[in-house]
Amino acid sequence: MPETRAPLSAAEIQAFQRDLSNWGRWGERDQLGALNLITPAKRVAAAALVRSGRTVSCARPLPTEPMPENPSPVVHLMTATATEGFGGDYFAMAPHGFATSHIDALCHIFNDGKLYNGYATDRVTAHGALELAIHELKDGIVSRGVLLDVPRARGVAHLEPGEPIFVDDLERAEAEASVRVEEGDVLLVHTGRWAYRDLRGGWDARTRLAGLDASCLPWLRERGVAALGSDGVSDVLPSRIEGMWLPIHTVAIATMGLHLLDNLDLGPLARACAEERRWAFLLTVAPLVLQRGTASPVNPIALF
Repeated sequence: MPETRAPLSAAEIQAFQRDLSNWGRWGERDQLGALNLITPAKRVAAAALVRSGRTVSCARPLPTEPMPENPSPVVHLMTATATEGFGGDYFAMAPHGFATSHIDALCHIFNDGKLYNGYATDRVTAHGALELAIHELKDGIVSRGVLLDVPRARGVAHLEPGEPIFVDDLERAEAEASVRVEEGDVLLVHTGRWAYRDLRGGWDARTRLAGLDASCLPWLRERGVAALGSDGVSDVLPSRIEGMWLPIHTVAIATMGLHLLDNLDLGPLARACAEERRWAFLLTVAPLVLQRGTASPVNPIALF
C-alpha cells in the first residue's frame, strides 16, 4: 500500500538517541543491554506457555550460493567423504548482512564514537571485541517470544519490498492475535519476505526491504522489548531518514542495547501460530560462543 506519512527528520532520530538511551541503566559495566529485562520469573512464565510440545525453527539454511544481497556466501567445503571412510566438512562465513540468520552483538554498531553504554569504539580491536561481544550471550536467550504477523493483520500474503511498518501496524497485529507485547519479550516481526521471494524471485534486499519505520523506536522502548527479530533486518529500506541507512540498527543497538536478530525465516512460525491459535510461545536463542565476536549465526526455536 502506498505510504503518505511524512518521514522523521535526522534531528528527531538524534533526539531518540538521547531520550531512549539505556546507558547506565544496568550499571557502567553492563554487557547485556535490554536482555536484562528477561528475569528468572519471566523465563518461568514463558515456560508455562508450553502445552502442545510443537517446535518450530526460525532460521534459514546457511546461504552458500551468491545472491544480489549475499556477495560473500557461506563457504562449505567437504574435508572427508566416502573416500576417507567418514564425513567431515568445513564452514566459513561472515554472519552479518542480508542473507544469514544471525544475531548482532552490541559491539556491532558504532554511533558518534561510542558503543552501547558509552564504551569507546577502540574496544573493538583487530583481535575482536573487548566489550559487548557475542560470547556474553553464552547462557542463551530464553523468554516469551511474540510474533506480530503484519501481512496477516493487513490481509495480504506479504509486504512489498521497501514498505514501512508503523506503530499502528504493530498494534493492529497485536489486536488480531489477542496478544500484547510486554516487558522482557522477544519480539519477532513477520513481513513475508521469503514468501515474496518465492513468488516474485530474488532482488537486492540491501536497497529495498520491508521493515520497521524509525517512528517505532519509542514504542519498542516503552513496551520493554528485550530483543527484536525480523525476516528482514528490522529496518525498512530505504530508511526514509535522510542521511541514515539503518536507523533502527543505530538506535536500537547503540542507544537502547537491543540485540537484533536478522534474516530469520518466520513463515513457518506464522503458520504454526495460526494453527495453534496463539502468537506467544517459549523462545530459545542459543548463539555460538564465539569469543570476542560481533555476531553469531543462530537458529531460534519456538516451543508451543
